[in-house]
Amino acid sequence: MATSPPVTQQIPRNQQGAPKPPVNVNFSDVENCLVQDRHGNRIPFRSLCQENKSIIVFVRNFLCYTCKEYVEDLSKVPNKSLVGADVRLIVIGQSSPCHIEPFCALTGYPHEIYVDPERRIYNKLGMRRGEEFVESAFLSPHVKSSMLGGSMRSMWRAMTSPAFDFQGDPLQQGGAIIAGPGSEVHFAHFDMNRLDHMPINWLLQLAGVDTVDFSDQPKIIHV
Repeated sequence: MATSPPVTQQIPRNQQGAPKPPVNVNFSDVENCLVQDRHGNRIPFRSLCQENKSIIVFVRNFLCYTCKEYVEDLSKVPNKSLVGADVRLIVIGQSSPCHIEPFCALTGYPHEIYVDPERRIYNKLGMRRGEEFVESAFLSPHVKSSMLGGSMRSMWRAMTSPAFDFQGDPLQQGGAIIAGPGSEVHFAHFDMNRLDHMPINWLLQLAGVDTVDFSDQPKIIHV
């Protein structure tokens, strides 16, 4: 399968084609930061892409409805496609490790997932805190709920969960990088708001992984 050449800055994504500011990622700033697995074990961030190329998706918080629906679509990426391309797919959240299992059960996400509860990697990479909405900005094709309906379901999940918390800083935005093997960063995108996700098939194509047909997914509903 033909792949796009590696890039190390953000791709222009608004409807007018105006470029966003370039994202410069210095891997050495974060390689020694620690992430935690679902059991609370700490591992260095550099190990996530030391031996393989990795697609690493940073999500806002596990209660966020847009993150839930984005990760639901990430769960549809076949493991055999990742193995065939020698690529790891990794989600990183910013909650306590105790929220990983419930989030995976909710979304059906079967791939690797870790957390950065103190948001050290988010901060060192310069990911946005707060939201900037631009009229021409790209809207995630993976979010199916309206803001009202999604927010209400998020609040209900918070109220009915064993630990009533936001499962991360609600103002923190996420992003995605493609890195490895080693410290080479091929691509980086940092979200400007909750709907500014990098389309999954763009990430897969940039990493050399077979794309997925999401055409049977429901369309975005606005109310």
